[in-house]
Amino acid sequence: MVISLAKRATQAQEYYFSVKLAEVRKLLAAGHDVINMGIGNPDQAPSEATIEALKNTASLTDTHGYQSYKGIPALRQGISKWYERVYGVQLDPEHEILPLIGSKEGITHISLTFLDEGDEVLVPELGYPAYRAVSEMVGATVIEYPLQENNQWQPDWEAMKGIVSAKTKILWLNYPHMPTGAPATRELFENAVRFAKEHGILLCHDNPYSLILNQKPPISLLSIEGAKEVAIELNSMSKSHNMAGWRIGWLSGAKEYVDAVLTIKSNVDSGMFLGIQQAAVAALQNSEEWHAAQNAVYHSRLDAAKTFLTTLNCTFDLAQEGMFLWAKLPDEVASAEQLVDDLLYQKHIFIAPGFIFGPKGQRYIRVSLCMPAERIWQAIERLKS
Repeated sequence: MVISLAKRATQAQEYYFSVKLAEVRKLLAAGHDVINMGIGNPDQAPSEATIEALKNTASLTDTHGYQSYKGIPALRQGISKWYERVYGVQLDPEHEILPLIGSKEGITHISLTFLDEGDEVLVPELGYPAYRAVSEMVGATVIEYPLQENNQWQPDWEAMKGIVSAKTKILWLNYPHMPTGAPATRELFENAVRFAKEHGILLCHDNPYSLILNQKPPISLLSIEGAKEVAIELNSMSKSHNMAGWRIGWLSGAKEYVDAVLTIKSNVDSGMFLGIQQAAVAALQNSEEWHAAQNAVYHSRLDAAKTFLTTLNCTFDLAQEGMFLWAKLPDEVASAEQLVDDLLYQKHIFIAPGFIFGPKGQRYIRVSLCMPAERIWQAIERLKS
């Protein structure tokens, strides 16, 4: 006897990296040295103060019970101070911040809170696959909006006016953009806020990459006048603080939006371990020098990654930000999928094909900087051999 699955389980597909990493593990088990340049999994450690805070809290006997669904006050205050220091944005720590067990989970919380079956969600034609997947899981209709390849992958606001309807509820935005690395600008965010107000749409901005290889001071969507009226911003410690496996992020916005999401969240999880929250408080106090040191490492890897892509005869934009490098295939390469498989099984190098982020990525690949520069140089030597 087999119990039938829910409709959402039959519609959802296993995450591409889940499938591909299983292939990588098989090659490793067979004794092959696979150089994994496909995953955005930071390999540097959190700050010493972060780890010490976790150790100290975990060693106490009275810190292992359930915690508040809203997170401890010290964490919300730490996030508030960090937002003011980094972005110049003032957030009320009591009412405008909601800690999350990772910002990816926040995508689900927001979707469950604001979307009914049949509502429409605008997602970028190139973007994080979870925006699309979660929208479909809750029964919403996904509408792709166009990005302008020749204008730093900015949304085509004029074209978007033609795809908005009375059913459109959410617009997902993500800058610095993943996977293209296109930077955030005030003009972009001002256009987004204006568009959301004109059409009565909730603007959801995913902002985890603003401190990695940023060429200009980082920007928050919430720094735009009137943004809190129509917007929620997600942020995460995974990339900026080397805490991907710790699963800690947050959303921020107007009290009404935060309270609504909390209603859903409180029925899904039971709060976050106190040790991780105290560690996050410490991490949010990392100095500018600490962040500069992380970026110095990424810069050295960026140089190697550029050489890797040049060796493949790919082209790329030098204005990219974040921990990836997005590149266009040369005409002589038939497909990204074939190139990825050839590199994996012939050279034991894994990179990400662009199509997993949307159909417009068919002629692109993405390289991660989350590995030592020496390993990227080894990959280059394999290409030449």
